[in-house]
Amino acid sequence: MGKIKITQVKSSIDRSQRQKDTLKALGLRKINHTIEKEETPAILGMIKKVDHLIKIEK
Repeated sequence: MGKIKITQVKSSIDRSQRQKDTLKALGLRKINHTIEKEETPAILGMIKKVDHLIKIEK
């Protein structure tokens, strides 16, 4: 499995607590913060829940 770059592009303000917790679990703290994660089924599931708030690069 490869690496995936995740960047938060929208704010978590006025989102459900579940979405806020998912962003926090991914390691995203603020807008334009980028992280690099291993592409696992668990990470892909979290990405799918908040895909409207983030940008993904392979």
